[in-house]
Amino acid sequence: MEDLFGGAALYYARYRPGYGEATIGHLAGALGTGGRVLDLGCGPGTIAVPLARRVKAVLAVDPAEEMLAEGRRLAGDVTNIAWLRGDSTALRALPPFDHVVMGRSFHWMDRRAVLAELEELLPARGAVAVIGPARQPGEPWQPAAQPWQPVERRVCEEFGLDIHAAANSFHATGEHHRDVLAASSFSDVESRVFARRLTWDADALIGLQLSYSYSSPARLGDRLPAFVDALREALLADNPAGRWEQVLVTEVLVARRPGRPVPGGGRKATATSARWSTRRS
Repeated sequence: MEDLFGGAALYYARYRPGYGEATIGHLAGALGTGGRVLDLGCGPGTIAVPLARRVKAVLAVDPAEEMLAEGRRLAGDVTNIAWLRGDSTALRALPPFDHVVMGRSFHWMDRRAVLAELEELLPARGAVAVIGPARQPGEPWQPAAQPWQPVERRVCEEFGLDIHAAANSFHATGEHHRDVLAASSFSDVESRVFARRLTWDADALIGLQLSYSYSSPARLGDRLPAFVDALREALLADNPAGRWEQVLVTEVLVARRPGRPVPGGGRKATATSARWSTRRS
C-alpha cells in the first residue's frame, strides 16, 4: 500500500476534497463527543484532523508513513490525535477504541473480515462509520457527476493505468459498502447524504489524478512528466475554458449492532434511513 501511494501524499492533501463541516459535524454527532475514534486508513488526516476537534481523541492509522507525516504537518496544534502506522490486518495491536471511521479506505480492505474482527473489538455501543461517494448509476466512473472523467479515462488507458486495483472493492465487485455493512453484525445502517458544489481548474484536476493509487507518481515513475502534459492537453482540448463544475455527493453510513444504545440515550430502531443535506462550498 505504501508503494501504491508513493509520492501521492502532497497531492492527496492539497487536491482531494475534504468532507466539509456539515459532514464532519454529523459524524461527530452520530458517534458522540466522548469517545476515542479509530480513523482506519486515515491518509493525511482528511477526517482525523477536523474530527479530533469534536471528539475526545482520534487514532489515525495508515500503512503509508508518507501519509502520516503529511497528516502530522496538517494537524498543527491539534494534539489529541495519535498517528500510528498500521493497517486493517493488525487491529488487535492498536490501543482500545470506541468507534471506527473509514473514509476512502474501506474498499482496499477485506471488508467482511474487518467487520467480523470489529465485532469482537468494539464495545457494545461502538459504531462503524464509512464515508464515501453516494451510490449512483455508472459507478465508479460518473461523467454526469464528474464531467472531466471521459477525458481522464482515455488518457489513463493510453498510459496503461487501471482503477480496478483493489480486488475486493465495490469498484471491482459491484457490491456497495452499504450492502456489506447490512450483511454484517453492524446491520443497523443509517445513511445521510451531503452535496457540495466544487469548481476545478486543470491544475487541480491533474493534482487530483496524481493523488490516486493507480496513477500516483510512484506508479508513473519516469512517465510522470509525459502523463501530466498529456492529461493537461486533453483536458484543455475538451474544455478550452479550463473550468469544470462538479456537484460532489458524499454518503455517511453509520452502522451499529441492532438494538444497541446510541449517543444521547435511547435505543435505535433497526430501520435504514436516508436524508439529504445540500451545502455549497
